[in-house]
Amino acid sequence: MNIYLQDPNEVRLPPEEVRLTKVEVIPQPNGKQVKIHIELTPFMKRPNIEVSITSEAGKEVGHTSILETMLHKLEFTMHLRQVEPGAELNLETTVYYQKLPEPSDTPVEIPLPDPLIVDHNAITFSLPQPQP
Repeated sequence: MNIYLQDPNEVRLPPEEVRLTKVEVIPQPNGKQVKIHIELTPFMKRPNIEVSITSEAGKEVGHTSILETMLHKLEFTMHLRQVEPGAELNLETTVYYQKLPEPSDTPVEIPLPDPLIVDHNAITFSLPQPQP
């Protein structure tokens, strides 16, 4: 396991300037998991990240949400649901910020404002064929 420490001399960017610098997907040999590597520009405020994997037909086979990440380099494994060996899949990554209403002592229904989407990336990849 690698631990990524932020350099205190790095220039951290405000939310509007945060970008994805790397998105990599590595299908695992069993065809049921993929390893994901994501890197972001250094940031002042912790961003949220949505990662979704869909089939060619548009069916979601994997999804994860990372809320207010503290790291700008992430590595994780996603498990895929109901996929065929050799299937072609789409990975979409979205980086965003969500402004939440201030807490109140009296419960009030307040709709959330639209998120501020700062970057988006899409990759198409194929799962490995089973070995004979």
